[in-house]
Amino acid sequence: MDQNGLLDFFNNYPSYAVLISITINVIVAVLGLLPSVFITTANVLFFGVFEGFLISVVGEAVGAIISFKIYRLGFKKISSSLIEKNKKVKSIVDSDGKDLFKLIFLFRIFPYMPSGIVTYAAAISNVSLLTFSIASTLGKIPALVIEVLVSIAVIEVAQSQGLNVLITIASILLIAVIIRSIIRRNNERD
Repeated sequence: MDQNGLLDFFNNYPSYAVLISITINVIVAVLGLLPSVFITTANVLFFGVFEGFLISVVGEAVGAIISFKIYRLGFKKISSSLIEKNKKVKSIVDSDGKDLFKLIFLFRIFPYMPSGIVTYAAAISNVSLLTFSIASTLGKIPALVIEVLVSIAVIEVAQSQGLNVLITIASILLIAVIIRSIIRRNNERD
C-alpha cells in the first residue's frame, strides 16, 4: 500500500485514521524491512504537519516496542550465528549501558533505514525494554523530522514543480548521507 492508498483508507474511515496509522506502523515495524516514510507522508497529508509528525512518532514508538517484544521472544535463542555476520548487529549486542543506549539512538536517526535491524539487534542483546524504548523513540524523532521535511518537499514539488524545492530535497538527503557516513566511520574506528 502506498501513501495514496493509505490516504484513501484514511478518508474512508476518518474517525479511525489515527488507529489505522499506528496499526500500519506496528505492522511495518514487525516486518522490519520496509521503510515507514510512506506512512509519514500520508500522516502529513491527512493530519497536517504537526499532528502527522506526532502520530508518526507514536506509531514508530509503539511499533518498535511491540516488535522488540516479539523479536525478543522469537529470536534470542537462535541468533548467535547471525550476530557474527553483521557488524551493526554485533556492535549493539556486544555493548551495554550507555554505549548500548547511544548505539540504538544513533542507528535510529538514519531515515529510510529498515528499523528491523536495530530492533533485532537490541532484542537479542541485554538491553531493557525501557532503555530500548527511550533510545529508539528519541533516535527516531530526528529521522521523522527529515521524513516530514522530505514529504513536504515532495508534496510541494508535485504541486508546483519548483526548482527550490528540488534543491531542498537534495540538500536534506545529502545531509542525511553525510551524517550517516560520519557515524559509520566513527563506529568502524571503535
